Amino acid sequence: MPAPPPAPAPQLSFDELGTPLREVTFVVLDLETTGGSAERDRITEVGAVKVRGGERIGELATLVDPGTGIPPQVVALTGITTALVTGAPRLPQVLPSVLEFLGGGVLVAHNAPFDAGFLRAACERHGAAWPRPPVLCTARLARAVLSRDEAPSVKLAALAELFGTSTRPTHRALADARATVEVLHHLLERIGNLGVQSLEELLTLVRAASPHRPTERQRHKRHLAGSVPSAPGVYLFRGARDEVLYVGTSGDLRRRVRSYFTAGERRRRIRDMVAQAERVDTIVCAHALEAGVHELRLIAAHRPRYNRRSRNPNATWWVTATAEAFPRLSVVPTPRDGALGPFRSQHDAREAVDAVLAAVPLRPCTLRIPARDAHAGPCALYELRRCAAPCAGHQDVDGYAPAVLAWRRLVDGADDGPLHTLADEVTTLAGQERFEAAARGRDRLAGLVGALGRAQRLAALASLAEVVGARPDGGGGWELAVVRHGRLAAAGVARRGVSPMPVVEALRAGATTVLPGPGPLRGAAADEVGLLHRWLSGGGTRLVLCDRPWEEPARGAGGWAEWARRARPEVVVVE
Repeated sequence: MPAPPPAPAPQLSFDELGTPLREVTFVVLDLETTGGSAERDRITEVGAVKVRGGERIGELATLVDPGTGIPPQVVALTGITTALVTGAPRLPQVLPSVLEFLGGGVLVAHNAPFDAGFLRAACERHGAAWPRPPVLCTARLARAVLSRDEAPSVKLAALAELFGTSTRPTHRALADARATVEVLHHLLERIGNLGVQSLEELLTLVRAASPHRPTERQRHKRHLAGSVPSAPGVYLFRGARDEVLYVGTSGDLRRRVRSYFTAGERRRRIRDMVAQAERVDTIVCAHALEAGVHELRLIAAHRPRYNRRSRNPNATWWVTATAEAFPRLSVVPTPRDGALGPFRSQHDAREAVDAVLAAVPLRPCTLRIPARDAHAGPCALYELRRCAAPCAGHQDVDGYAPAVLAWRRLVDGADDGPLHTLADEVTTLAGQERFEAAARGRDRLAGLVGALGRAQRLAALASLAEVVGARPDGGGGWELAVVRHGRLAAAGVARRGVSPMPVVEALRAGATTVLPGPGPLRGAAADEVGLLHRWLSGGGTRLVLCDRPWEEPARGAGGWAEWARRARPEVVVVE
């Protein structure tokens, strides 16, 4: 197994419904061919990009000799000539690598029936089994989530222009696949704001994306968007009793709210919400970060029935050591100092407990053990040398204390020795050719690394009394944010030509006073701390001020994130 590297890496955030989209592997594919018929024409180039959680984890690119001439009109479109593909591998050589690269992922393509049809026909022609992956068409997804006012055309070039992608389509396979990745990520951002959180919901949304006319109820409600401003912020649909039905964010409130009353809105759930709406309130925000924080807080406060996130807006679980003479690990819903978390479910928290107990000799039982004169009978774990049986008096409080200290140092990032223990166990099992057990241990360690890394990063930010960040706004100015103990205390902008530091000082003077609460996150909501951390640590954000050095533990889980990825290589490259 690879050795743990020293450099930390960012950990992805978590989702809560179905198969979370950030856990789905998307294989974005583009094919160039000699024509439009999967039966008569042949593939000349394959380009594919594998992404998960917003990160690119592999690419595949190869020319393919079609065994026939390439028509002049195709040469003019793609620049792929017969001479260029001469000497390239034939499709029977390429197809196994393409199918392996696709394995376990969702096949994504722009006009996916075309690309999937060519691959399926190739499998039939060459005797390969078609893996029947889930298929997602970004053209249909775009039509499902974008209004025709915003996107009159859903051609790849038009969407790349709309979203300002860094890679523009050129009718070459890899370039078009890369452009499609960026378009996909922009579309996923839109559906996240609309409440689609899982792969199942995403596929259902696309399947339902057939052309239709706005309903009478949609047309009747159009007047609700009349006074909505064209500015970034948060919108709230309210019902007849003034209850909040739905909360969302947008960089252009007027355009977004108007889209609910057009044929671009196809989701039955949202159409039902619009039918019940009597008013739309808006909160204009300085920038997208402020809007995102307001959205999280409003959903937690109102729990609108049509927001998916409303089911458990701030429900989290934590792993903590009990206050006993012989502490054990317990899963609790309330954060305490020294706890590990947050976890979205009890199951995830218990998985972390199992991983820790495999490396730290804390007792797994739930007995109440007195500090002296314990006389219970030892269980089977004592025979297996997984517990020193303090319940039977075989271990005193002082002898048990190092295990408790190892747990605390692991959570604090002061000692990653238990992670080394788990990694060594995986290596030993693999050397014994006990591959299933090694894979389980590998996955257990990767899960613990993720939980520890997330906890240590969020706790480090929440511990800061004040940090001020500035991010370029794309127009020569700056988006500004004042963060105190993991909560957004103030937000503003310094437009082009305006000196930013006086704006920063004004924001600090008027910022909300935040008193730290209990627990690793100082009382802040995990989702808000995570959103602020991503904004402060990415996207070109600069730290303007920090009350003390912002630091994460040197022996924490950050240095193991790359190990967790390298332990499960998934990349296949065709030269």
